[in-house]
Amino acid sequence: METKKRWISLYVENQIGVLAKISGMFAGKSYNLDTLTVGETEDPTVSRMTIGLTIDDITFEQIKKQLNRNVVVIKVIDFTDAMIHKKELLYIKINKCAEKDKAEIFRIAQSFDLEVIDYNKSSVLVQCVKTEDKNNDMIALFNDTFINRIEVVRGGSVAIEGISTSER
Repeated sequence: METKKRWISLYVENQIGVLAKISGMFAGKSYNLDTLTVGETEDPTVSRMTIGLTIDDITFEQIKKQLNRNVVVIKVIDFTDAMIHKKELLYIKINKCAEKDKAEIFRIAQSFDLEVIDYNKSSVLVQCVKTEDKNNDMIALFNDTFINRIEVVRGGSVAIEGISTSER
């Protein structure tokens, strides 16, 4: 059966143990999550999770049913084929920088609309808020340019439904 990248958003009760309960459900069924982010919504009693996974149609339908039956889940939204806005936070730290390295980092940052958020005599920290694919490209670029001198930290993607332009 063909697998593909899926996105799902959950509104859940904002209480201790909910993240463990949801991620435990996936682990218990041996489903691997590509990405999972969670944060409080405009309502402090509700959190929103964005989950990315690569899975087949049948298994994905089973997952959605299991999530809908979970008592801490308020709402399940399938983002797979929806119009959404999705971004991922990425930090790239480049170590052992000479002055020419720093100049190149600042040039790359300016060219690709990245933000240099911290630096000292020998290191530079760059922030990138783009799609997962574009962040992968940035990692490859920095890794190729500054071989064995980068550290990468990335958060999972967050997503929200798009706003229909037909209603304007």
